[in-house]
Amino acid sequence: MNQSKHQRIGVFVDVQNLYYSAKDFYHKKVNFQAILREAVKGRSLIRAMTYVIKADVKDEANFFDALRAIGYEVRSKDLQTFPGGHKKGDWDIGIAMDMIELAPKLDTMVLISGDGDFIPLVQHLRRALGCRVELIAFGKSASSKLIEEVDSYTDLDKTPMKFLRSSTRRTTSRATTHINKASTPVSRISTPVSKAATPIKDGPKINVKRAPQPPPDLSRQKGVAKVSSPKGPGDSDKH
Repeated sequence: MNQSKHQRIGVFVDVQNLYYSAKDFYHKKVNFQAILREAVKGRSLIRAMTYVIKADVKDEANFFDALRAIGYEVRSKDLQTFPGGHKKGDWDIGIAMDMIELAPKLDTMVLISGDGDFIPLVQHLRRALGCRVELIAFGKSASSKLIEEVDSYTDLDKTPMKFLRSSTRRTTSRATTHINKASTPVSRISTPVSKAATPIKDGPKINVKRAPQPPPDLSRQKGVAKVSSPKGPGDSDKH
């Protein structure tokens, strides 16, 4: 059976396997939205299941909510601690049971894990139940025998950055910090300018000259005698 847009798809993600592969080889986190998009490839998605282990770590609840927001169903179980400090947490049997139970309702099952323990499961799904089984995993940590048993295999190591979360936000934040630091001297330089410009707010003072006033008419003032012009040498009094 080849891929067809009419196929009913079921996606089953072994979160622990994917998480540690990305962490060990690339020191990054998985982009689960890109993983789901690669698994579906435009076909009819019926169920998308993720299997996680609760470890009471920071932001664990936010991570589970993010998976649900993408479109995954989240199945979780607590991390088991045994006497002596040994811890165990895996979903091998749970994933196998879900895939077998859902097989009659699906045409293609996409297993996202590189764990070789799933080889008997894949063989049963293909031979006994007639399902097409596709595998998505990081090739560096995937079982070569498991790869041989599936109908189709996608190696995430070929284009890892497509399926890993970039650190763009952190880089942007740091870049912004550097920009802010670099711009600090600019504000200091402009400070004296603003102080010097303060008096301009009221505008320059303008001296307004008043128009010249005419001299007073002394003849009209009381108590002031008229002054006759002085006589010249040729003038004589007329009686």
